[in-house]
Amino acid sequence: MKIGIYGGSFNPPHLGHMAAAESAAKYLGIDELLLIPAGIPPHKMLSADAAGAEDRLAMTRLMGEQIALDTGVKVTVSDMEIMREGKSYTADTLRILHEQRPDDELWLLMGTDMFLTFQYWYKPDEIVQYAGLCAFGRTEKDGEELFAPQRKYLGQRFPGSRIVTMTLPNLVDVSSTELRARIPKRETDGLLAPAVLGYIYRKHLYGTNLDLKRLTLEDLRPIALSYLKAKRIPHVLGTEQTAKALAEKYGADVEKARFAALLHDSTKRLSMEEQLAMCEHYHIALDELEQRALKLLHAKTGAALARDVFGADDEIYNAILWHTTGKANMTLLEKVIYLADYIEPSRDFDGVEDLRKVVWEDLDKGLEMGLAMTVEEMEQMGNPVHHNTLQALEYLRGHTHE
Repeated sequence: MKIGIYGGSFNPPHLGHMAAAESAAKYLGIDELLLIPAGIPPHKMLSADAAGAEDRLAMTRLMGEQIALDTGVKVTVSDMEIMREGKSYTADTLRILHEQRPDDELWLLMGTDMFLTFQYWYKPDEIVQYAGLCAFGRTEKDGEELFAPQRKYLGQRFPGSRIVTMTLPNLVDVSSTELRARIPKRETDGLLAPAVLGYIYRKHLYGTNLDLKRLTLEDLRPIALSYLKAKRIPHVLGTEQTAKALAEKYGADVEKARFAALLHDSTKRLSMEEQLAMCEHYHIALDELEQRALKLLHAKTGAALARDVFGADDEIYNAILWHTTGKANMTLLEKVIYLADYIEPSRDFDGVEDLRKVVWEDLDKGLEMGLAMTVEEMEQMGNPVHHNTLQALEYLRGHTHE
């Protein structure tokens, strides 16, 4: 396998890092991209306002998930340098990786500045034994004009080394120092992935200090995305827009609908163990089916998170709480969120177009149809149907046909 290795402080990881990694992955045709946040960078001191190692690792994971989604390349984020004592020397990292993956072809990815000073690194002769070098420049001037003589020099100094360079015009060109100064001023358009910005906001990194219980929708959105796997982001954004449209059509509170939609899957990525721990923390009672059905738990824990962390009121809390199973006699907002989640634009299953048509004609008939489809699907799969779903369907059948 061909492995691309991209290390750095990632303080924070930004769109320049992401574009460079994606382009290098495509250029080299790598099978796996390994992102490695440094524990103690050997070439510079971490800034006084630097995020902690665990936060840098978490932000890098968010970036890595997006790269994997964009490229189709497997992305792994490693904590090996963070966990290792002392300075995070690349030579040590590559030696370990070579020992772990002796049959893999390793490529070290780096920016222009790192490439131009490579001969001054710690044990550069060992690095080129273990990995090829792939350097990327941000502009045409930054690229071949500087790369060509350095390629020649390194090739002569380290015979047998593998060196490729590439120019990435229009790459985001911002230093981490400048970016950190911009973040509290909200001058980050086009510089940070929304999920990374949201993580920074909710963790109060780099001088940010938003009151999470009094957020605007514009500030809530990236924060909500920071809880998600990258592949779920389009679904949540689609649910928000569908909830907005349904609320406008049927007279629900539009802002509350969007608030609930953004947070409805905030705990979806958690494991069964993590879900049960949250249920215990928030004293959430679970019936027999919920104790063993992971899919049912995120609505309960997500509602609790929305109320505890973001100050959601009872209407929003209940809309999130019932968006998976439904219940008898649902409120208008609860119906809107349940159906927005069901029919948002990225949903693609047999019957979804028919369901969308009915929902836009009559909300209650659409809800009845959606619940019936859920029951039918669960029964066909041989899975138990939650009693709240059955009660919701029975209630609607008793009222929509009166």
